[in-house]
Amino acid sequence: MAVGLVTIITSAVKAATVLLGVGKLTFIPTLIVALAYYNYDLMDPENQPRDTKVIRKEYDFIVIGGGSAGSVLANRLTEIPEWSVLLLEAGGYETEITDVPILSLYLHKSKYDWKYRTQPQNSACQAMVDQRCCWTRGKVLGGSSVLNTMLYVRGNRRDFDQWESFGNYGWGWDDVLPYFKKSEDQRNPYLARNTKHHSTGGYLTVQDAPYNTPLGVAFLQAGEEMGYDIVDINGEQQTGFAFYQYTMRRGTRCSAAKAFIRPVRLRKNLEISLWSHVTKVLINPETKRAFGVEFIKEEKRHVVLAKKEVILSAGAINSPQLLMLSGVGPRHHLEEVGIHVIKDSPGVGQNLQDHIAVGGLAFLIDHEISLVMNRLVNINSAFRYAITEDGPLTSSVGLEAVAFISTKYANVTDDWPDMEFMLTASSTNSDGGTHVKNAHGLTDEFYNEVFGKINNRDVFGVFPMMLRPKSRGFIKLKSKNPLDYPLMYHNYLTHPDDVGVLREGVKAAVAFGETTTMRRFGARFHSKPVPNCKHLPLFTDDYWNCAIRQYTMTIYHMSCTAKMGVPSDRMAVLDPELRVYGIQGLRVIDASIMPTITNGNINAPVIMIAEKGADMIKQQWLWQRRSDNNTVGAA
Repeated sequence: MAVGLVTIITSAVKAATVLLGVGKLTFIPTLIVALAYYNYDLMDPENQPRDTKVIRKEYDFIVIGGGSAGSVLANRLTEIPEWSVLLLEAGGYETEITDVPILSLYLHKSKYDWKYRTQPQNSACQAMVDQRCCWTRGKVLGGSSVLNTMLYVRGNRRDFDQWESFGNYGWGWDDVLPYFKKSEDQRNPYLARNTKHHSTGGYLTVQDAPYNTPLGVAFLQAGEEMGYDIVDINGEQQTGFAFYQYTMRRGTRCSAAKAFIRPVRLRKNLEISLWSHVTKVLINPETKRAFGVEFIKEEKRHVVLAKKEVILSAGAINSPQLLMLSGVGPRHHLEEVGIHVIKDSPGVGQNLQDHIAVGGLAFLIDHEISLVMNRLVNINSAFRYAITEDGPLTSSVGLEAVAFISTKYANVTDDWPDMEFMLTASSTNSDGGTHVKNAHGLTDEFYNEVFGKINNRDVFGVFPMMLRPKSRGFIKLKSKNPLDYPLMYHNYLTHPDDVGVLREGVKAAVAFGETTTMRRFGARFHSKPVPNCKHLPLFTDDYWNCAIRQYTMTIYHMSCTAKMGVPSDRMAVLDPELRVYGIQGLRVIDASIMPTITNGNINAPVIMIAEKGADMIKQQWLWQRRSDNNTVGAA
């Protein structure tokens, strides 16, 4: 045991230094040792899946990307014993560090992150280094579910009914709800009894927070003071206030890989190849059929063939990138970078949507009850986490409650709010200007001027997130070199309606802080004017219109870049069964397929999409097998 602990300590120190890039998290070695000593492995007895050493020449299905969607597909497709599945993932394994909820922002810009940055644009992200937004994406088995804040939000009934109204048959709310429930293992007994909207026994654990500050309850009370109901946001009504629920299991992260891959890691028909960077889908230019994949592993080029289908689950950035590298995309752009066009598909990489919020809306309080990192994240917290599975380390960076509200631009009589408040017992200053600033890409000058004097002060935060943006971004190839990152243009706030909605969300957030409930804590808005807007009178519409373009914070919900739609829609890349138009044997199953972004955090919808996509694949191929057997029998 002693030798094992020495090894763990050494690994932990390296992890804290190399993976997180910080030297102040000295509690991490203690945390790792405590987890080992108190049999942390028994919480999830399944070991990590093996990285396959011998890759066969051919499989029935090749799934590209081991993230939230790819993990589900690997599980569900291998339920058919005679089907062989190869899962290709560019990253490696999760670790004990990635399991700790409070450390999610410390994983940004680590080796688990692709470290994408958008192209500079004047419309937003003016407070960021080089005016470029940081787009964190998971490069690890489990994908972005290993780096996210684990929020379980399904979206609104109207989102999916709208998808169906576009001609996407089978994607209405009544059609997708069973797939949300299929994954779910709801641990809140009250919600679990609501069998119309929730279920138990699925692979994905969904639970309440093990730890909240006194601010959590106050957030809900302030919501009631403003006239809103306390609701189950994943139930009958979305408008209102609620505690967040998380994809957590006994206080630790329940990533998609932990939920869906580890339990089936011993299936003979599943092989997983990690550190495998896919460079191209192989498509026969004559038959227009996808027949395999090319990828790089250990600096060697590999080719593997697919008997049935290739499935792109690489996410809303990498899936359209790979389509274009493979000859499927806008003709003019592909010819521009020297790629032979197999299928002219103008919608590939277009229609990019994301949720953005205004960062840094902090409210100072007079009580030492918020989540201040240097006060609560320490060796005592590490032991509490390891022994009792609760405490501040189980906090999802301070996120405690959520509100869905309607601004004046939404129909308040309709339960389809246009604004989400992410209510936190912390804010940008809560770690003293160390990693939150870096994760969000803020310049030193901006941070020091706006937050420097309130470092490590007790605050709560409101992050107003616009739910249905009208602005549309796009993704292009930089070159035909598959190792070059694509060019990403966010186009945030280029539609004037988005400016109005986000501005009104900020004004409502300030009003939230003025409620009697929050004033009991001594709440007062940190009204330091932001650089570039100091010439405008504070709290006016002109000031807010300027301010929202400074600390523009992505919520990392990039989506819609290979949307499904009807054949008459020239910009549709996929049919409603997620098959690529004009190419046989190729599907996209991830956030790319959304025609419009859903009302809330998107990890739960992506898992639902993969559950439904897996059933579509099964229905096609099992029906075809039955049809072939019937033909043989009749003969």
